[in-house]
Amino acid sequence: MIAWSTRELAGLADTTVKAIRHYHAIGLLEEPERALNGYKRYGTPHLVRLLQIRRLRELGMSLEAIAGVSGPDDGFADAVRALDADLAAAIERQQAVRAELADLLRHEATADVPAGFEAVASNLSDADRATITVSSQLFSETVAREIRGMAAIRHELDSEFDDLPPDADERTVADLARRLAPLVRDLHERFPSSRDPAAHARGERRAAIATMAQTLADHYNPAQVAVLRELGRLLAAERTAEPPPAE
Repeated sequence: MIAWSTRELAGLADTTVKAIRHYHAIGLLEEPERALNGYKRYGTPHLVRLLQIRRLRELGMSLEAIAGVSGPDDGFADAVRALDADLAAAIERQQAVRAELADLLRHEATADVPAGFEAVASNLSDADRATITVSSQLFSETVAREIRGMAAIRHELDSEFDDLPPDADERTVADLARRLAPLVRDLHERFPSSRDPAAHARGERRAAIATMAQTLADHYNPAQVAVLRELGRLLAAERTAEPPPAE
């Protein structure tokens, strides 16, 4: 009768002594009988079991799942179905990642372009990208989708805003805000969530507003922040002055 030592069995099964000992410890592989000298004596049933374990591991099945099944009548089919479902989900995720990578390459976008904005990356300043990255985390997909729509629209005043020097005087700031107001008003009509993104916050509204305010202050220069602040004041004043809807 052929009998192998632990090391010999490991070599036959293309595994390690450490792995065999671990399989014994978790009940995945039966302990063999011992010879008179105390050494373990493994037979072909142990080799077959080890080869089965290795195959299932190569298929991606966890040791816990393997331990719970021993054959077709012991939940094996259910374990395989669960594994197949996990693999299908993983493949779907990988395909989504590949599609995103393809967009980055196709549009020659940089690493700081938020996901989903590759096609409009050329329209975004560094500050825009930072702001969109944060807003995508803070607000719902509705906001992100409408921001993508707005980013696809480029006006000459956008370039003027991007190029505004940090030491622009109050008159320049006020004039740019006044000229931007109609454009932003139109965007609010076309993309309703832009009127009040905080209403779509994933978490606490006040925290989202504070985070976005800090993001704007950290990434736009003082004059640009002043334009945004004046723009908000102008639009708020317009809303206040609007007559109530007819009954």
